[in-house]
Amino acid sequence: MPLLNFLFPKKEKSATAAKERLQIIIARERTNRAGPDFLPALHRELIEVISKYTKVNADDIKISLDRQGNLEVLDVNVVLPDA
Repeated sequence: MPLLNFLFPKKEKSATAAKERLQIIIARERTNRAGPDFLPALHRELIEVISKYTKVNADDIKISLDRQGNLEVLDVNVVLPDA
């Protein structure tokens, strides 16, 4: 089967790609705190990605970054429409 996996590689799942993007953004933010805020760009990207799969209102996606000492919490809340 390794030959088949080589010839037909599995497509990377969007959740994995999104997780990697978030890790990069957070790492960048930690090293460059004086730089521009990444939350508006993250909000736009989330709307773009979620819109590929379902209709979503931009106001239904809330993002916040809470800092308490050395602890940072990125909270992403997405309200999806009923099926």
